[in-house]
Amino acid sequence: MDIKTLNKIEKARDKTLPGFAKLSLALLFIVVVFLWSYTSHGNVPNNTFLIIGAIFGAYMAMNIGANDVANNVGPAVGSKAITLGGAILIAAIFEALGAFIAGGDVVNTIKGGIIDPSMITNPDVFIWAMTAALLAGALWLNFATSIGAPVSTTHSIIGGVMGGGVAAVGFALVNWDTIGKIVMSWIVSPILGALVAAGFLYFIKKQILYKEDLLEAAKKIVPYLIAIMAWAFSTYLILKGLKVLIKLDFISASIIGFLIAIGIYFLVKPLIIKAANNLSNDRASVNKLFNIPLIFSAALLSFAHGANDVANAIGPLAAINDAIMNSGISTKAQIPLWVMAVGAFGLVVGLALYGPKLIKTVGSEITELDQMRAYSIAMAASLTVIVASQLGLPVSSTHIAIGGVFGVGFLREYLDSNEKNYMQDIRKKFKKHKKELDSMQEELEKLESIKDKSKANYMKIVELYKKIDDREDIVKQDRKDVKDAKSTKYVKRDAVKKIVAAWIITVPATAILAAAIFFMIKGIMIQA
Repeated sequence: MDIKTLNKIEKARDKTLPGFAKLSLALLFIVVVFLWSYTSHGNVPNNTFLIIGAIFGAYMAMNIGANDVANNVGPAVGSKAITLGGAILIAAIFEALGAFIAGGDVVNTIKGGIIDPSMITNPDVFIWAMTAALLAGALWLNFATSIGAPVSTTHSIIGGVMGGGVAAVGFALVNWDTIGKIVMSWIVSPILGALVAAGFLYFIKKQILYKEDLLEAAKKIVPYLIAIMAWAFSTYLILKGLKVLIKLDFISASIIGFLIAIGIYFLVKPLIIKAANNLSNDRASVNKLFNIPLIFSAALLSFAHGANDVANAIGPLAAINDAIMNSGISTKAQIPLWVMAVGAFGLVVGLALYGPKLIKTVGSEITELDQMRAYSIAMAASLTVIVASQLGLPVSSTHIAIGGVFGVGFLREYLDSNEKNYMQDIRKKFKKHKKELDSMQEELEKLESIKDKSKANYMKIVELYKKIDDREDIVKQDRKDVKDAKSTKYVKRDAVKKIVAAWIITVPATAILAAAIFFMIKGIMIQA
């Protein structure tokens, strides 16, 4: 989707739902959370911080919906496989389903083992630290969304928890091995995502786009590509999205995914062949064959995201709830249904109100996307997480998805700089076919100028007309190929710099912010 089109969509949306209305709806959601938490826990001792934590958890969940969900649907929107409204609807439904169905009965509230909660002996201090972590993570995500920078929500809450914990006890409670893994993920995640996405796109180019008969190649290759996607997403969903409902190891999940992929292959192959028979032999037509897989990928990625990342919003809230209800501190806490609802509905509200800004960034402001490129990014998002988790590599799904966008953009730059021979072949083919067409037209003019009305001469003219029609179609396609090969748009460096900078400072920024908020809370509570 080009930037002009997205700008029109944003302007139209802003006319129907201006900034004040969006803010009002967001505040309405927070008010509902406040009223629920207050009325349902009014008799609980020390319920003030539970209510405050619920409000901050709702705020955090909205910011996750506004920022992180764009990675799941942005490529599909940017490639025009699905409209912006359709993407928001699909993501909202499946994010909520993922959170409720597979969000988990138990969550590790100290994300990634970032601190040792046993070193915080005072439950009140622990509650202050978790409250500071929630607010710091939410404020950072709010800022990142406002500047159009997709950042890791997991890293945001990890930084908040670390900063709040350090402010409460000191640096001794920080698990520095985990911090080292997080720093490694800043490098590993985008590189893996870029390599996987670029690899799939290069394969598609070699096996389909560089063939003379694109549709015939697509009939053979696209069913396999969809089957691979079915395996990757089935395995990903079993391992990451449904791990609470059913716990399977990688081998078992892979076998189930493989069986699903076989069924999908035999199901889609005749459909692809039937669809291809009604399409023209060009890139735009081949792209259409990827539309349905991209819609499914957006739904499945959203489900898995809702199941996993809802904990970033409600993990600290669940910890606060557990500490208040049990007057103690634990590393794990049961998640009440109302806490899960705050996270699930917060994701949906944030996505619907403020998600389009980041969807626009991911879908069009880094590099131009079409359906084949978006497919490659979706494969990177699922396949890289699977491989990395089995190798024990720390990765961020956000960084992988954005790395995939970088990967397809930089691959296009590389191929363009090394495809002079390819361009020359296209031009030679065009000149050859144009010359043949001109020769046929000259011969036709000569035959028509002769006053020979014999049947043989008439048949020659009819046959020549037919050949000219066929040759005109070929020349027209050659001209389009030359134009498409020239009109390449590449990775926008300013967007890359902004996003990478935001990634690097996410953990330290949220840690410093959380520490400041903790000391502010501590000062207020001591004076009180």
